[in-house]
Amino acid sequence: MINELIDQFIDISIREDIGDGDHSSQSCIPSAAEGKMYLLVKEEGILAGVEVAKKIFHRIDAEISLDIHINDGAKVQVGDIVMHVRGKVWSLLQAERLVLNVMQRMSGIATRTAEYVARLEGTNTRVLDTRKTTPGMRYLEKEAVRLGGGVNHRMGLYDMVMLKDNHIDFAGGIEKAVQQVKSYLKDKGKDLKIEVEVRDWNELEEVIRVGGIQRIMLDNFSVEDTKKAVDYINGKFETESSGGITIDTLRDYALCGVDYISVGALTHHIKSLDLSLKAMD
Repeated sequence: MINELIDQFIDISIREDIGDGDHSSQSCIPSAAEGKMYLLVKEEGILAGVEVAKKIFHRIDAEISLDIHINDGAKVQVGDIVMHVRGKVWSLLQAERLVLNVMQRMSGIATRTAEYVARLEGTNTRVLDTRKTTPGMRYLEKEAVRLGGGVNHRMGLYDMVMLKDNHIDFAGGIEKAVQQVKSYLKDKGKDLKIEVEVRDWNELEEVIRVGGIQRIMLDNFSVEDTKKAVDYINGKFETESSGGITIDTLRDYALCGVDYISVGALTHHIKSLDLSLKAMD
């Protein structure tokens, strides 16, 4: 399914950009003209999106040739050349903006994630992404998190059960919600992990009493309360901290002993990495 979604994303993006033709190129460059470009790094960071760029170039024109010098996940410096591409000039120019848009955003996410991962060095805590992604680009953004050293949470609503505050309130409480989930999964023949969000100590005690889940999310707990909660859970369930945790407070929560810290800002509040595609003589 993932490859199909990427192909659909690329097709939609090409239609969105080219429409009935690239009139800028077609009006001033001969259709048979061939050329070469190189992808230049203009900012230090973690590279991501090379494999997707290959797909984009070849979807535009299967005859484009690529020489890749730096692969996904590598640390790059200003002045590094990631790849050389050769083909029809019309094709190169049609692919240029989409390739840069994808690679700059993915590399920005990977770079930011690596900064969070570095803050966790020496602890057993891993940083998680969330579903706070750009519509249509979820797999690409989550792949960028992985390349930056982070861990993908769930890909969507289909591959894990997460009972958040609204689910619990609509279902009539944690116990009712968990019981209904177990019954549903059994009826559907599905084997999905269950995570429950708790907002206070009473909900924490209730979910521990009910049991039958894999992970407890401590939502908007203070550092002090997180430490108490982790000690109270005592390894019976996986633990995750979430809610307003920044890169400055990340390590404080990790030192409480939580297994995971989820950070929506990894994908929804990032700065793209500066990359450029340049023509060569």
